[in-house]
Amino acid sequence: MSDRPIEQEQNGSKGRYVLREKGLEAELTYTVSSPTLVIADHTGVPEALRGTGAGKALVARLVTDARTQGFRIVPLCPFVNSERRKHPEWADQFQV
Repeated sequence: MSDRPIEQEQNGSKGRYVLREKGLEAELTYTVSSPTLVIADHTGVPEALRGTGAGKALVARLVTDARTQGFRIVPLCPFVNSERRKHPEWADQFQV
């Protein structure tokens, strides 16, 4: 898990993880489909934060929460799906 501070915001079935740095926000949005299934919808990282690992940190936080809270992730977002393929150790948390 990242040592970067990532906040989670949720309103009903919609939520996001937010990483704030340099006055900017990177986010990973998701939809709760059921108590055991979360759909990763979109990852947005401002140009100034690209290449810093901000996006990977957001996905890592989602994976950590999936493990501790007992849900699986549907990687609808292309970035999340790409990170899933790069990290086989996360495979047990994804439903593809």
